[in-house]
Amino acid sequence: MQFNVRPYVCGALGRIDPAVLGKLTAAGPRLLPALQSADAALFSSAPLPPYHRWGPAYAFSWGERKPSGDDDWMTVAETYETPGLIGDGDSVTLHTGALGLVDVYYVRLGEAVYFSSQIKPLLSLVPVQIDWSAWASILQVTFPLGEATPYADVKRLPGSSALVWRHGRLATERRLPRWLRSEPYERWISPREIVELLDEVYQDYAGRKLLVPVSGGYDSRLLASVAKARGMDVESWTTSPDDGTDTDIAFARSITRELGIPHRVITQDAADYPDDAVEVARRLEYLTPHHAWYAPFAKEVHKAGRILVDGLAGGPLLKNFMVSGAALEATTQAERSAAVLGSLSLGAPSQPFLSKAAAQWMEETVREQFLAATSMLHGHRAELPLSVLHTRTVRGIARSAVNLVGPEASFAAPFIDPRFFDAALSVGVARKDKGRFYREVLHAANPRVAALPSTNVVKQPLQRVPLRSTAAPARNYSHRMLETVVRRVPGLLSDELHEVVSGGPDALTRFNGWNDRFWVRGLVLFGLWLSDFENDLSDLAPPF
Repeated sequence: MQFNVRPYVCGALGRIDPAVLGKLTAAGPRLLPALQSADAALFSSAPLPPYHRWGPAYAFSWGERKPSGDDDWMTVAETYETPGLIGDGDSVTLHTGALGLVDVYYVRLGEAVYFSSQIKPLLSLVPVQIDWSAWASILQVTFPLGEATPYADVKRLPGSSALVWRHGRLATERRLPRWLRSEPYERWISPREIVELLDEVYQDYAGRKLLVPVSGGYDSRLLASVAKARGMDVESWTTSPDDGTDTDIAFARSITRELGIPHRVITQDAADYPDDAVEVARRLEYLTPHHAWYAPFAKEVHKAGRILVDGLAGGPLLKNFMVSGAALEATTQAERSAAVLGSLSLGAPSQPFLSKAAAQWMEETVREQFLAATSMLHGHRAELPLSVLHTRTVRGIARSAVNLVGPEASFAAPFIDPRFFDAALSVGVARKDKGRFYREVLHAANPRVAALPSTNVVKQPLQRVPLRSTAAPARNYSHRMLETVVRRVPGLLSDELHEVVSGGPDALTRFNGWNDRFWVRGLVLFGLWLSDFENDLSDLAPPF
């Protein structure tokens, strides 16, 4: 991993033990000191000057966008979506971005917090112990919730949060982000105004070379249409999402041809899938089974010399993505939360994958974690899309741009720019139902592109293509990992799945349905984690 555009950082605040800090700094990439004081330390893989310095006060950040002056930590978090370390002579504050896209992980030892932008170096400070609740959510909803990581002693600082050292005491500070402090009521913003706001956001990238990956969906064609209309230097690439159809490639060709944008297809090889899956899992620190398909694409982006324009958050903001009819029609908070969690969770597989005890415990644990992670959103007018944004978007989907494209290459996420985010959030969920508002936005941006076929509304017959993730090389890899789960945690899996695993790799051919495939991927990820940490894990006794 080359930290070209976003450095690796680590450090500490509080009553720092020099020996512990030394272990942390020695456990990761080579580092340069950015700050060393009695109660704060910051190290970076590249020179990291403060963006503000005045007497004893200082302010550092290490996200994609750099703050321009002195502000309180929440303003920096909201405006630039960056984590940072701020000292004012009286206190030291380690903060995240408002959504928390760029990770801050930490371990608390004694009266100090040791932090890192990656989990692995922190494991030099604490024993490797499983966090079963984190794995419950990784398996059921494909990403962790709240502060959880796969490791019991390593936590993730959530968005809009800070750890503060003041007057000899450590405290956690959580604030409401801008969109919760000032509820964005319906302003009846028009589709044309949404397009104009997106055009304004692109002004920040004037003169830069852009890479806008186009799939067959709404988000990418909107971003490509507006960039092209601005006369920007745009290329477009497409790759297979490994969904069994590759409709994206055919639809993207039509879109880019209509826009007159150079288009390239990044091919994938089924023989490479196991290596891609392992590499992505380790690089994402086992946090999600998503994105193995993205590995060949990300490697090409690293060499492109262009800013990747990512459609992150477009679906939840503009078309109620992952918001079901049951959630829209719910009359109580309990019904609403259950409906959103149901949309985010994997459905039932074709046969039981988990033992009854494991399945029941997992369902209850994930429900509790989801309620805690979204409690601040309850009753908010935009609770439904925000619940998706604060969980699935941040913890699962953002990893492709943040952790696979970055830190080698820059990415832009225009939809989370404060100007666009607030305007889109103000549009009521009823206007967005069934994608109606989004289609109006696309028409305002480019009516000819809006009329082209979309993977969001597929009406024609689909041509099936083989899946990389279920081909023979993938089955052999998946089977080895499932055998590891059977051996290490036999009580997790159902008798039916034990029988399938005993039948060898080809027995997995029965699992071609969408839910089955994702249950397998989650359990395979767990098996890889168990294999990679086999010599470090002592107690694997499950709580069910």
